[in-house]
Amino acid sequence: MLERAKHFSIKQIATQAGVSKATVDRVLHQRGSVHYQTHRRIEQALNELEAQEKNGLAAGRTFHVDVIMHTPQRFSAAVQAAMTTQLSSLAPFRIAPRFHLFEEIEPQAMHDKLLRCASTGSQGVVLKAADEPAVNLAVKQLAAAGIPVVTLVTDLPHSERIGYVGMDNRTAGQTAAYLLSRWLAPQPQDVAVVIGSELFRGEEEREMGFRMWLRSRAAHLRVLDISGGYGVYERTFERVIEALKQHPNLKAVYSVGGGNRAIVDAFAALDRPLEVFIGHDLDEENRQLLAEEKIAAIIDHNLQIDARHVFLHILQFHRLWKAGPIAPSQVQIVTPFNLPY
Repeated sequence: MLERAKHFSIKQIATQAGVSKATVDRVLHQRGSVHYQTHRRIEQALNELEAQEKNGLAAGRTFHVDVIMHTPQRFSAAVQAAMTTQLSSLAPFRIAPRFHLFEEIEPQAMHDKLLRCASTGSQGVVLKAADEPAVNLAVKQLAAAGIPVVTLVTDLPHSERIGYVGMDNRTAGQTAAYLLSRWLAPQPQDVAVVIGSELFRGEEEREMGFRMWLRSRAAHLRVLDISGGYGVYERTFERVIEALKQHPNLKAVYSVGGGNRAIVDAFAALDRPLEVFIGHDLDEENRQLLAEEKIAAIIDHNLQIDARHVFLHILQFHRLWKAGPIAPSQVQIVTPFNLPY
């Protein structure tokens, strides 16, 4: 780590990691006791600085933007890659994202993480989090401190965030319902909607759009809820297994979040057919499932465009980018036969 750190100043590393210069010095020279998470954050800061250097960021004013996400690693990795590739397109502004990624985090811990941004020189926050009172309160406190928050993929509509970037989730749910109804035989049967957590507004809105369309246009399809997996493999697998045992004729699934490999494996474990499976987001896991033709379609949106838009919101807030509306993400349908490389 020390050899890698020689390319950057102690101040750069400390600012990127959101810790003191003394803490960086202790970690680099292995002096004293430092918490494992702090050590890991400094190592991540070096990765981020190297990625920024690799992308040839133009010299200019540096904006430290904290990207805080409660999401499975497979999706956070896709977001991180998209954001990193967009940095050079925003020259002469030098945006230095600091990533804080959690597969599981309690609302109060998320609140505390958000508030720490106010003391680490943050000039903007990109947030994917559950719609909880503690999270909304933290967004309000950041707004009072002059730190703009932009929600990504899932919104906090009652918070003081300055904008939302992502698809219209109700439209996405309606699109899934339309496709599923066309691909299934026109007879009464159960279909499952798999929800990671009902506390994520985006997932809730997808489910609402899905139910609303089926209720008005395909009432012969009965919707079953499978929730609480949080997009994590083990939890999702267990909940789908339980549902399959209770509903022996279930053979169609709409997954509004993650954990899609677990869904496929649960059907296979009980030797059950999965005739129609529709999911979200073209991450590496879903690319593989599409290539294997285990998923019929993925409802996607362009993360590269989304990444650029979150940064534009923050630059507009600081009056460094021309004011104007930022378009919502467009829903895209990806099948095994139009899978982009």
